[in-house]
Amino acid sequence: MGGNKNWIPVRGAQGVHSRQAHADLPAGTYEREISKEGFFGPAAFLYHPNPPTGWSSFEGPLRPRAFDLNGLNEAAGSPWNAPKVLHNKSVEVRFWKLSGVMPDLARNADGDQLLFVHSGQGDLFCDYGRLRFEAGDYLYLPRGTMWRLAPEGQAAILMIEATNGHYTLPDRGLLGPHAIFDPSILKTPEMDEAFKDHQAESGEYPVRIKKRGEVSTVTFPFNPLDAVGWHGELAPVKLNVRDIRPVASARYHLPPSAHTTFLADRFVVCTFAPRPFETDPGAIKIPFFHNNDDFDEVLFYHAGDFFSRDNIDAGMMTFHPSGFTHGPHPKALKNMLVQTKEATDEYAVMIDTRDPLDVGDGAASVENHAYVDSWKAR
Repeated sequence: MGGNKNWIPVRGAQGVHSRQAHADLPAGTYEREISKEGFFGPAAFLYHPNPPTGWSSFEGPLRPRAFDLNGLNEAAGSPWNAPKVLHNKSVEVRFWKLSGVMPDLARNADGDQLLFVHSGQGDLFCDYGRLRFEAGDYLYLPRGTMWRLAPEGQAAILMIEATNGHYTLPDRGLLGPHAIFDPSILKTPEMDEAFKDHQAESGEYPVRIKKRGEVSTVTFPFNPLDAVGWHGELAPVKLNVRDIRPVASARYHLPPSAHTTFLADRFVVCTFAPRPFETDPGAIKIPFFHNNDDFDEVLFYHAGDFFSRDNIDAGMMTFHPSGFTHGPHPKALKNMLVQTKEATDEYAVMIDTRDPLDVGDGAASVENHAYVDSWKAR
């Protein structure tokens, strides 16, 4: 991302410092990274005697924010009625609770759609056939796909739209194309008997089409998911977080970008999955303090023990706008060099956006206003 720019050439060092980023910190110091292009461009590493987030107060719109999305209890039949959480011109994030089969079909004409299944199981019916889904599944729907969900009971879905854009996979570089997850693990829909039974259902079928943020309704006197076959290089796919095998280093804490799962034009989607902690005695074993001044950072907590955050539970979301130093909570700092267990136990979805995000009405209604004080110097 930042390799082709002709950055201003600087090679310097002053005072007491480490020779290796994120390892062998001078005694009694905390490391802070300032970098360009997320973690791909030039960077500086500063060493402080106090935690860089040890503020006594933090006022203004730049403050870190947290939202308990579990409190969004509206069970909307249409994804376009789901509460809007965060958005800008390139991405739209909603949290959708669905209490039964979608009464109508949906089609997104604004961009590719990514559905992350936080809870629930059932069937996705779409132009291409049927996909079985369960908690932890990413469901990728190319722009223009017609679809409906048929959960068995209730389901909770994090929806991430690539507005006017596309989802692709990251370049795995030296790791090779089969690292993190083998592309053969991606599952496409099947035109099986269950899909054919769904096609045979009679009645009228409204299709709710979202374009430029507005919804139009096209009604058919038959089920428009009536294709009898397909072939090509474009289709919905399913990927479960259990099938993601994160890269890890015993001697160096890798930046979040190492866990990128999907790329869009102006943002990335990363997945944090269980991995071993670093074992080198000098390597830090928690996320490092950093100024990511080029990206807004969002984390949705899916399941497990979130080791870098205190009082964060599954179904919550944190939002750190670009422009200030952030990092682990004080409780996590106690385990900076020595962890009490061998591996992490968390699944989380991270969204990093190049453009500033606006907070939607849905998120604002379930905000934890005390979150900013969780770093406060005691």
